[in-house]
Amino acid sequence: MEPEKFRETLQNSQPPQGQNIYLQALWYDAKGDWEKSHELIQDLPDSPSARIHAYLHRKEGDQGNALYWYRRAGVTAFRGSLDQEWELLVGELG
Repeated sequence: MEPEKFRETLQNSQPPQGQNIYLQALWYDAKGDWEKSHELIQDLPDSPSARIHAYLHRKEGDQGNALYWYRRAGVTAFRGSLDQEWELLVGELG
């Protein structure tokens, strides 16, 4: 999904219907609900969930935990801004 179009949905009170769990987690994060975002993906065993998990812990400021989750996802730790990483994740996982 295009990050710009996805951002338009942030004016709503609920994530768009039919969105996958990854976009739901990223939607809640963008709405300022880190806890809900984390809750949605924390127990999922797949690589996309681990990538979002890494992003969330990086955003939280817990770099050590973020690095663990990047390794679990099998990707290099993201070095750009948090906004850039969020847009990348939306684009790739939407």
